[in-house]
Parts: sequence; C-alpha cells; structure tokens
Amino acid sequence: MTLNKLTASLPRTLLLAALCLAPLGQAQAQGQAGPSRIGFVATERLMTESKMAKTADARIQAEFSKRQKVVEETVAKLKQMSEKFDSEAAGLTDVERTRRTRELFNMDKDVQRMQREFQEDLMQRKNEERAAIATRAYKIIEQVAEQEKLDAVLAEAAWFSPRIDITDKILKQLDK
Repeated sequence: MTLNKLTASLPRTLLLAALCLAPLGQAQAQGQAGPSRIGFVATERLMTESKMAKTADARIQAEFSKRQKVVEETVAKLKQMSEKFDSEAAGLTDVERTRRTRELFNMDKDVQRMQREFQEDLMQRKNEERAAIATRAYKIIEQVAEQEKLDAVLAEAAWFSPRIDITDKILKQLDK
C-alpha cells in the first residue's frame, strides 16, 4: 500500500496525531532527554466556558437581537398574510388571486433572503469572536507548554487521560 493510499484511509485527527508524535518517538529512540510530555486542551470548552466567550456571546446577542426581532416579525406577517389569503382565495377573481399569490411569493423570497443574511452575518460575527479567543488561547497554550516543558499539546483526540488535560489551566489564564 502506498503512503498516499494509507494516509487517505486514516481519519484526519489520527493522521495529525501520528505526524505530531513521530518526532517524539524518534527522540526517545535516539536516547535524548527523558520521556516526552504531552498536554491536551479541550478547545470547545475554551469557546464556551471562558469569561471571554461569555462576554462575546452577550455582545453578539445584544448586537443581533433587534435584527432577530425584525426577522421574526416579518415571518409572522407573512404567515398572517398567507392565512388571510387562504381564507379569502375562493372569493377572489383570477386576476386578484394571481396578484396576491405573486405578492406572497415575492414576500416569501424576501423573508428567506433576510433570514439567510441574518444567519450568515451572525455566523461571521461568532467566527470573528472565536478567532479572537483562539488567538489569545494559543498564546497562553504556548506559555503553559513552555512552563511545564511539554513537547506537544493536542487539541483534538479520540481519547485522552485526564492527567494530561491542561484545559483548566488555560481557562484560568484566559479569564485573567
């Protein structure tokens, strides 16, 4: 089996871990300084439990609450107009029915566009805040890794031992 086929069949996280750990195993095999030390950080916890994340969530909520209310009101108005049309449709002329159907169709398209734009803007804003948290957390992870003389810090793992988990240390530093 060629290397390309082998790497294509492995899950990305497993491949990344193998690539990160290979030099550590080599260093031990060559008799270099002691056993390797590894740390683990649960990045999702950093993005949800840190004060920085909670503040960002509150800021985003305040920033988008008015727009969300407008979207919800527009959806309610569309629903109300659609129900009214359904109840009156039998008594309308063909021309009037066609005109109102077109109005409802156009309004539905506008509502869908509004909802999509709202969701896109919200996700972009959340991603911006997460990027700021990740940048700060990465610097702290580097500092903790140097202080504790860790050889590698993993952010994703299928399984990890609680004794290598440094997430709480990172959270404390991030919350300062």
